[in-house]
Amino acid sequence: MSGRSSAQKTHEKQTKKPRDGYQRRLQMANIGFIGLGNMGGPMAANLVKAGHMVKVFDLSDDAVANAVEGGAHKAASVGAAAADVDFVVTVLPAGKHVLAVYDGLDGVIAHAKPGTVLIDSSTIDVDSARKASELAKAAGLGVVDAPISGGTAGAAAGTLTFMVGGADADFASAEPILAAMGSNIVHAGDSGAGQAAKICNNMVLGVSMIAVSEAFMLAKRLGLDAQKLFEVSSKASGQCWALTSYCPVPGPVPTSPANRDYQPGFAVDMMLKDLKLAQQASAESGATTPMGALAESLYALYSNGGNGDMDFSAIVKMLDGEK
Repeated sequence: MSGRSSAQKTHEKQTKKPRDGYQRRLQMANIGFIGLGNMGGPMAANLVKAGHMVKVFDLSDDAVANAVEGGAHKAASVGAAAADVDFVVTVLPAGKHVLAVYDGLDGVIAHAKPGTVLIDSSTIDVDSARKASELAKAAGLGVVDAPISGGTAGAAAGTLTFMVGGADADFASAEPILAAMGSNIVHAGDSGAGQAAKICNNMVLGVSMIAVSEAFMLAKRLGLDAQKLFEVSSKASGQCWALTSYCPVPGPVPTSPANRDYQPGFAVDMMLKDLKLAQQASAESGATTPMGALAESLYALYSNGGNGDMDFSAIVKMLDGEK
């Protein structure tokens, strides 16, 4: 015999249908997508594969053509991409680009219908994220900052991590869309919290990659085989993602960029950008981050040597005495 009362059963019947209908509507959402770079292109493709109608805009005609070939629809402008859709996703280089795309006569906010939810997956400074949120909210739009981690491989596979800042209701609306592009979605807090989580996480990553690289270069000079160091540290207190998933020397982790001539999953210049954002936030907030500052200076040195397009794990080459 069921332990549920007739009143409980009636309530379930009343609440189940709207929720199911909401899920079906989300499965067929209309989405504007602006920014089809190394990350944005595969993210838009995954939204198409999930069954959404996706309108795309980018300054690169080739990027748009590739997206259209995969089933997306071309938008003639930013405003056209934002018109008559349920969500607008942006993946842009910096805060100034996000604010320029959101604001203005042909901007997202001027053309989005009330209730549209804006999802910004750019990695930008916290202040710009909060300004973008204020603009959107003033126009009656939902908005979340949802920067990403996982590199180009994660973007292609749909396994990205999204760190999301925004109101509870906006997060709930955006989450099913994010789920079509990622496998780990964390609501970090209110507007700007997603960006804060991203720059803190990537500061850890930048510092730890340098530490792992230094350890391998010390081992090399002490005559310790790289595989043996890996076998020890991957099971001991030196274990970290930069070692076990993204080992900076060839051999121990076959899928790491070190085994494909350091072709990027995550480029040096992208890491440098994130470290600069972390130092900017550190200065503004009064935090003390000396290791983050040193990591920024080392990546800047390596980038200035003409290596900005290399994977960030290639910093090991500089530490080994290579240019």
